[in-house]
Parts: sequence; structure tokens; C-alpha cells
Amino acid sequence: MDKRLFYLLNIARHRVYKHADQLSEEALGISVTQVGALLLVAGDEGCLLKDLARHLNLNNSALTGLAGRMEHKGLLERRPCEHDGRASRLYLTDLGRRKIDSAKPLITELNERMTEGFTDDEVDVILRFLNRLVNDF
Repeated sequence: MDKRLFYLLNIARHRVYKHADQLSEEALGISVTQVGALLLVAGDEGCLLKDLARHLNLNNSALTGLAGRMEHKGLLERRPCEHDGRASRLYLTDLGRRKIDSAKPLITELNERMTEGFTDDEVDVILRFLNRLVNDF
């Protein structure tokens, strides 16, 4: 068994992301990053573009491109911020909401596949470990 933790985390993240992205593109016609953006906007309708960038760990220019592609696909609507004319706020379109509904079974399937073969106690340890990494680094 390989015990190189950093290496394994990196490879696992890459493979899971690649698999999830392929499933998302096939089933929904959008990337897994776009699904994540839709879910974040749904949780904070009218959020600022910079806030979404922070949550997705993207720089502002990368997020501007992502938001532009999503707006072009009819998933999001950008509106100027009423307090700062330079900033944009993001809102879901009806199509964006439908994509979220369609993504939920896919997300459930991915989570079930990743935890398959593990006991509830083992999954709790994995979740505790991953949450610690997210919060401490």
C-alpha cells in the first residue's frame, strides 16, 4: 500500500475531479466546476463575483471567464452591484435551477461510489480528516 499522503491526495483529487467532470458533461452538458458554481450561487443568490471566486479557489480573471461562459449558456445572469458599479452580482436563471435539480442524483451517485466499501465509522474518520485539512491549511 502506498503511504505517500500528499501524492495520494493529489492523484485522488485529480482522478475524482476528472471522473466527475466527465459524468457532468455527459449527463448535464456542463462542467463539474459550473455545477459547483451553480450550487454556490443557489446558496447565496445575488452573491458578488469575487465571493464566488473565493469559494471556488479561482482567481478573478478565471472566474470572470467561467461566469461569462455560464451566462452565455443561460445558466447565470450577471447584474451590476447596486453599491459598487464595478462589481457584479450573480443570479440563477431557470435553466440554472433545472441543472441543479438534474445534478443532485449525479452528486449522490458520486458520493456513494466514493464511500462504497467503507463503514459509517470509516467514512466519519475520512470526513474528519478532510475537514481538518480544509480548515487547517
